[in-house]
Amino acid sequence: MAWAAVRERMRRELGDPVFEAWIGPLSLESAERDELRIGATKPFVRNWVANHYVARIERAFRAEGAEPASISIVIAAPPPPTVAGGVVREAPAATVSYLPPPVRTPEAEDGTRGLWTRMLHPQQTFDSFIPGPANEFGLGAARAFAEGQQSDIPLLFIHGGFGFGKTHLLNAAALEFRKRGRRTLFLRAEDFMRHFLGALYRKDTLAFKEELRTAEVLIIDDLQHICRSTATASEFLYTVNAFADLRRRVVIAADRAPQALEGLGADVKSRLAGGLCIALDKPDRETRLAILKARAAEFARHKPDVVLPEVVLERIADLEDASPREMIGVFTKLATYADLTKKPITLETAEEAVGLRGAPGVKTSIEDIQRKTAEFYKLDVKDFHSPQRARRVARPRQVAMYLSRKLTTRSLPEIGRRFGGRDHTTVLHACRRIEALIDEDPLFRQEVDFLSQMLQRKGEL
Repeated sequence: MAWAAVRERMRRELGDPVFEAWIGPLSLESAERDELRIGATKPFVRNWVANHYVARIERAFRAEGAEPASISIVIAAPPPPTVAGGVVREAPAATVSYLPPPVRTPEAEDGTRGLWTRMLHPQQTFDSFIPGPANEFGLGAARAFAEGQQSDIPLLFIHGGFGFGKTHLLNAAALEFRKRGRRTLFLRAEDFMRHFLGALYRKDTLAFKEELRTAEVLIIDDLQHICRSTATASEFLYTVNAFADLRRRVVIAADRAPQALEGLGADVKSRLAGGLCIALDKPDRETRLAILKARAAEFARHKPDVVLPEVVLERIADLEDASPREMIGVFTKLATYADLTKKPITLETAEEAVGLRGAPGVKTSIEDIQRKTAEFYKLDVKDFHSPQRARRVARPRQVAMYLSRKLTTRSLPEIGRRFGGRDHTTVLHACRRIEALIDEDPLFRQEVDFLSQMLQRKGEL
């Protein structure tokens, strides 16, 4: 039998991590009358292979020209030990037999192998990450962690706003771990939750746990999304504890610090806070400009005819309230516009193409809006973050939310977080309420227009 060829075929199909976890330890025990006996080292491996991979093994044999009548997965017997020249008898090997079915659906084969399907971005490395005062500590910590330094710290927790570079650092760490031969599993929190709840529904959580723990390094992105499920959060804690007990490494990213994650118990927050916690802040203007120049150079390698003048890049970098991801979105739109229209990009073209309004250097942030609105209505900025619902506080807070949506590029969830952690639906309701009042009350419209003009006026703040 072409067992070596079958193994190599399955390595190509499944990838190295899954192959090494499940197929690599198998051995061909016997092949008599086209009845194959494949040995597994442990009962769990035997059961898992029989339930999830035996159909693939059968197809691989057929692809190599064999026609197995049946496949049995057995516990491979170790060489019998000798005692004083005699041989100790071993109990018969436990067997799980398999008769190839005529059809096997993809759904039946899926199991949890989807845990290992995420493809890493080859360009998102540590070297391609643009450092600056806001993120250089995070970059250094992630690199040192992936290179095996800080060996006494089992968990690295990176947090920061959307588009600040968390996923880039996680991808770079995964590339470095794999380069060093570590079996690295990279999941979004939604993936972890979906596969766990699926295993819970199938009453197959033990298999999920064991599959997860075949990894030497676990990387999870956007942990804040796991907070929606208590059961999943508990399983996540068990997983982190198991990796710590095994002295394996865990890297986690979220949009906020551990103690600010909603829906997580104190035990989970304590475990996360006990690791190395690193905050990524919003890059300063120099770093934002460096990010744009790096993206422009990368774009020029593929489209050498498309050149964005530095004055345009500087104008985009002046969008202080935009995250690096949003700035890159503006750059991509401009570069694509230039590529399709074959027109040179000027500052005026940029203003027209992507709606960059206002003079360069005029920067309005949510903090500016909160401060100026609070001054106008004789309030303290802290009132906007408080749970107070009194009209004297609620209405100015709604005005500040409305202006934040109108004058900045921040999303509704981000605005809500800046106003005491409120839900995006609260922000949307506030904006609609202010719009209605503007239509109904001319005096109120004058108030809002005055605030808006003052915030956009250069030097007024």
